Amino acid sequence: MTSIIAHRGASAVARENTVAAFVQAAALGADGVELDVRRSADDRLVVHHDARLPDGRVVRATPSTELPGHIPTLAQALDACDGMFVNIEIKNDPADPDFDTTEWVAHRVCAALARRGGGPRWLISSFRFETVDVCRVVLPSVRTAWLVERLEPDTIARTAAAGHAALHPWDPIVDESLIRAAHTAGLAVNTWTCDDPDRMHQLIAWGIDGICTNVPDVGVAVRGGSLR
Repeated sequence: MTSIIAHRGASAVARENTVAAFVQAAALGADGVELDVRRSADDRLVVHHDARLPDGRVVRATPSTELPGHIPTLAQALDACDGMFVNIEIKNDPADPDFDTTEWVAHRVCAALARRGGGPRWLISSFRFETVDVCRVVLPSVRTAWLVERLEPDTIARTAAAGHAALHPWDPIVDESLIRAAHTAGLAVNTWTCDDPDRMHQLIAWGIDGICTNVPDVGVAVRGGSLR
């Protein structure tokens, strides 16, 4: 059955990447939550999508005590996602001001999940292949996935060969042949970000494993057959 994953929480009805959005995702029936992790100046794992705050400050250069109050720590976010699986996207883009080749965030995320028991409730993803590779080695009990915006000839083979559990392609590049090829290679396919009911119907019919959406209630209704 296709999993419905709330993109940054139920971000159509609550501020994204907040405790409120995660709690609302559960209330709307989401199976899982996707959230973004970065590092603050005082070495706290905090949940925020962009490298910079709206006022221009860099998250990495700002102590957690000086961040806006709606930004939770990773621990607070995971607590708020009780009852759902959590897709933790580690942000480590070479173009961002907090890019870190030492993969400090990856190591700390793995340590945090290990303290919570590891296991299938957690799914770590990143656009940086090296980041998910680190997580796969450090915490093999947790599923890992590579986020991609485009497909190269070796994308599926490379992901599978590294032992990752899933491929996370951008919705516009997903077709039935991609899903079949990934499944043949032993990979799950979770796509982002789809809010259109008709497209959800199509993806589910093709056998997609997960749909990351800002409107998890719509996804649940489409999957259940009450929205056509």
